[in-house]
Amino acid sequence: MFFIKRVVLYLMVLLFIFSCNENDSTENSAKITNPIQKLQAELRNSPDSFPLAENLIEAYRNNGNYDSAIHLTDHYIQKDSGNAYFWNMKATLYFENEDTTQAIDALKHAIDIYPLPEYLVALGTIYAEIKNEHALTIANELLASNKVASGKDAYFIKGLYYNFTGQHTTAIGFLDSCLNSDYTYMYAYREKAIAFYRLGKYEEALNVLKRAVTIQNNFDEGYYWMGKCYEKLNKIDEARQSYQNALLYDKNFTEAREALNHLPKN
Repeated sequence: MFFIKRVVLYLMVLLFIFSCNENDSTENSAKITNPIQKLQAELRNSPDSFPLAENLIEAYRNNGNYDSAIHLTDHYIQKDSGNAYFWNMKATLYFENEDTTQAIDALKHAIDIYPLPEYLVALGTIYAEIKNEHALTIANELLASNKVASGKDAYFIKGLYYNFTGQHTTAIGFLDSCLNSDYTYMYAYREKAIAFYRLGKYEEALNVLKRAVTIQNNFDEGYYWMGKCYEKLNKIDEARQSYQNALLYDKNFTEAREALNHLPKN
């Protein structure tokens, strides 16, 4: 879903620091070939090792086993409830498991402990996508605290909120402010193009997207939205090439593949 992809791409704080331990903790663990079982054995031998816990949480996450990942994260939060990083990890897991309410709650805990701007940006982004006005409050807080460092993210959050609430012209103004602060802010280009697309201004949207993929030529979502614009303009060959470009850079881009398959055959 685009909802999930938009947020995950923006939540920089949701990336785990993953440092693999190349050395086996015990002779028995060396004989285990299953990565998860190996990490479980190592963690049993070193239960106070946060790096090992992170590695196992990441392994569960990569395997789609969110229940186990959340359970283990909760275990370490109980050991150290003041660890903002583990609360942030919990928010990540809940968000990726499509439980927005629990993700917001966990992020709030992280912010109460250590109000990193990155955590605020993450929370503001989620609020924007669920059309919650708290997004604007967070954006204003970011602007008030440090406009130079956080301005581009604050303007993006506002643009995202107004896009999701259907106020596309207003959204474009804030997204322009974001891009004036950082012309490489890819997702501001995407949102600005989406705003033009929703307004039926497909040529304007294409101009935004062409600039985006010129700056970053592997911007898969840029090519995807180009394809949608070309379809609206009945330029099927160009749409086909755009969807193919999106898949070139992300072979698992489901929306692009579905759009490509639905195009009229040559």
